[in-house]
Amino acid sequence: MGSEEQAMKKLIGDTAAVVTDALVGMEAALPQLRVDHENRVVLRATPKDAGKVALVSGGGSGHEPLHGGYVGYGMLDAACAGEVFTSPTPDQVLAATSAVDRGAGVLHIVKNYTGDVMNFEMAAELAEAEVASVLVHDDVAVEDSLYTAGRRGVGLTVLLEKIVGAAAEEGAPLDEVVRIAEAVSAQGRSMGMALTSCTVPAAGKPTFDLPDDEMEIGIGIHGEPGRRRVKVAPAPEIAEMLVDPILHDFDAAGGPVIAMLNGMGGSPLLELYLMYGEVAKLLEKAGVRVARTLVGDYITSLDMAGCSLTLLRADDEMLRLWDAPVETPGLRWGR
Repeated sequence: MGSEEQAMKKLIGDTAAVVTDALVGMEAALPQLRVDHENRVVLRATPKDAGKVALVSGGGSGHEPLHGGYVGYGMLDAACAGEVFTSPTPDQVLAATSAVDRGAGVLHIVKNYTGDVMNFEMAAELAEAEVASVLVHDDVAVEDSLYTAGRRGVGLTVLLEKIVGAAAEEGAPLDEVVRIAEAVSAQGRSMGMALTSCTVPAAGKPTFDLPDDEMEIGIGIHGEPGRRRVKVAPAPEIAEMLVDPILHDFDAAGGPVIAMLNGMGGSPLLELYLMYGEVAKLLEKAGVRVARTLVGDYITSLDMAGCSLTLLRADDEMLRLWDAPVETPGLRWGR
């Protein structure tokens, strides 16, 4: 195309209506869900039983299946869909909280990004229901970033929603659900990398420039640059760049861990399994006993090529709740 900028190739119509249009398609494809289109909230079509704690999460769109894909039995009751990489508004969170309250309180699961924290807090103050919250801040790459004060909330969010969702489904009271959520948040760490940037539809171009022979280590989930930029390396070396910072940050040896090798949206499953094989070798060498695994796209960054590793040091209670039945579009077993 000469000096002209190449047109963006996306399966979209109106760039300003990507989230709205995606929610229409999600509801059409998944009859177990319903969507409050006015507030852009994804809900269970059949609410859970009265007297059980409800779980609400959400964030910017572009991380699918997070969060709407985890609405259903054994996980979330509602998920708020903000604009791409943009926090949901307090009104959205309030609408979700009011819609799912079953009389036993509501837990807000909040990733540590300044807008998410502020807007969920505002909604909690306005809600008539009893509301508690847990903050997810598992990214070992950076202490502060463009989007946060403190560590970013990334892959651990998926594991926390599953474990805490099982506890709520069993009928645990709000204080017990909060205890388990805080324990999971304290015991999980994540590290990510990218081979490419991602393209936000409204922007129409990659979020940052990454030469073909370089990769970004320590990226977040909003297309922001990472801890450092290095030359592209083979999988065994990349695995070390993910595993070493996590194990340096906390002691995962001995007790069992849940390991998630997550794709960022643009890497094929073939490569993700290959990467997990390299990670598994390093964990075994370090004396880390992996009890449960997930490999695939679970918390993405649009079309970014790359992956992240999350390790959760799990006790017997967490493993039992992890194994409990779940039935959502993004995660399903045991039913």
